[in-house]
Amino acid sequence: MHPVLALRERKRALIAVGILAAWGAGLFALARREFSVSAPQRLAEMAQRIAPGSTFFVVEQSGQQIGFASNTIDTTGAGIDVVDYFVADVPIAGVGHRASARSVVKLSRALALRTFDVQVESADAPMRLGGRAEGDSAIVFAATGAMLGARTETSDSQRVAVQGPVYLPTLVPLLVALGETPKVGRSYALPTFNPTTMSSATMRLNIRAESVFTVVDSARFDEARGEWVSALTDTVRAWRVEPEAAQGGFTGWVDAQGRVVQSTQPGGITLRRMAYEMAFENWRIGRDRAAATATGGRKNDILERTAIAAGALLGRTKLMHLRAELNGAELRGFDLDGGRQSLAGRTVTITREDARTLVPGWSLLQRDSAFRTRFRAELSPEPLLQSNELRIVQLAVRIAGNDRDPRVIAEKINTWVHDSLRKEIVFSIPNALEVLRTRRGDCNEHTQLFTALTRALGIPTRIATGLAYVNGKFYYHAWPEVWLSDWVAVDPTFGQFPADAAHVRFVVGGLNRQVELLRLIGNLRIRVTDAR
Repeated sequence: MHPVLALRERKRALIAVGILAAWGAGLFALARREFSVSAPQRLAEMAQRIAPGSTFFVVEQSGQQIGFASNTIDTTGAGIDVVDYFVADVPIAGVGHRASARSVVKLSRALALRTFDVQVESADAPMRLGGRAEGDSAIVFAATGAMLGARTETSDSQRVAVQGPVYLPTLVPLLVALGETPKVGRSYALPTFNPTTMSSATMRLNIRAESVFTVVDSARFDEARGEWVSALTDTVRAWRVEPEAAQGGFTGWVDAQGRVVQSTQPGGITLRRMAYEMAFENWRIGRDRAAATATGGRKNDILERTAIAAGALLGRTKLMHLRAELNGAELRGFDLDGGRQSLAGRTVTITREDARTLVPGWSLLQRDSAFRTRFRAELSPEPLLQSNELRIVQLAVRIAGNDRDPRVIAEKINTWVHDSLRKEIVFSIPNALEVLRTRRGDCNEHTQLFTALTRALGIPTRIATGLAYVNGKFYYHAWPEVWLSDWVAVDPTFGQFPADAAHVRFVVGGLNRQVELLRLIGNLRIRVTDAR
């Protein structure tokens, strides 16, 4: 393959993994009912109606089984345990990637969170998040990565303040069903806590429809077909729960017992309730064939299914100006206006920063308390972005050398990250310390390490996420923005300083904001009207 085409293909593959990062975070989105669940008596009454048992799911993409999932609820004298498991061979850039996630949530008999343990396994970078609730005021957790044989390296520990009780993902269907009889038009809203992004927010859900499903209760083995088939079925009434248009969250059908009948995820992923043998055994029997199907074409590829046609053939390198119409999706709540971008109606205009914007109005020797207060969030460490950790600080100082000009230092760090990290797809939650150890990753890992290094030296930096144009289409991408005389977009993944105008920013912030991009998938249409 020609070197230029090979580079383009590599960039396409790197951008694809961002979708999975957002999708993975979406799997752990939480929600709470609008009724007053804060009353201990009400919670205890709801808990008495929870029935122990297991539910199994076929994980499909375009009608092809690619994995298996399960939900198990166990009631004990001391509390309630909720265990969720998900495993799938997810196609990315024409290659099947095996990934699995397991969460164990322990609750009190009044549904109050006690502990949680979330494990994400992949060949690239396994991750474990464990934590406990401190009453209704805080969540204490630790993130562990770099599993090498029997040795693990604890990479982060944090305490996050919350207001009131919090409920983890698997409680969403239970709260919908057990509070009152579900009814079309009923709404749900309350503060949420997401363990994968370690952040709290308010999420709103609505019941949009009611229907009857036929589900397989038991299966028998068909010798002629060499697989399990339906033996007995049952009809189940269920209600469709959806997030409001401007938010992400659980989307699916829930029955009167709070069990999921069917749910959907970005990229054409569907979970359908099924008998265990048809959900797991059939996948185990045919997973080699399923993997071959996933790697043999681009129809089900997450990269291609989430791409958005540009409507024009753009010149990718050093694009200085881009204007495009954004249609089909709700734009409210996105960070489309500000800095290099301006939004007028549904038209966004991006202009690459000129030389004047790159001249900082300050230096590392001239920061006062007002500067530090103004950029407190953009200078502070965050979960999995350990800008105050000794190894990060030492590397940042070494890269900066004797320079004190923030533009010069930011560009040196941008070059170092681009040159030092192998460009590989990594299915994991981006972690600055882990990236420093492995020296590899996609746009998320490049951005996370760059941000940690610049913040370590006192350069305000924030994470931007949106779409980048590559070879005729827009794909998910993440990149940093640094403050010089204004916010300047840079791209350590592509080695651009500043980043070209083919970067369309939708959100600013970490994973807790990036999951908002999920609502663009399958809805957003882009028509480029000017590019030069």
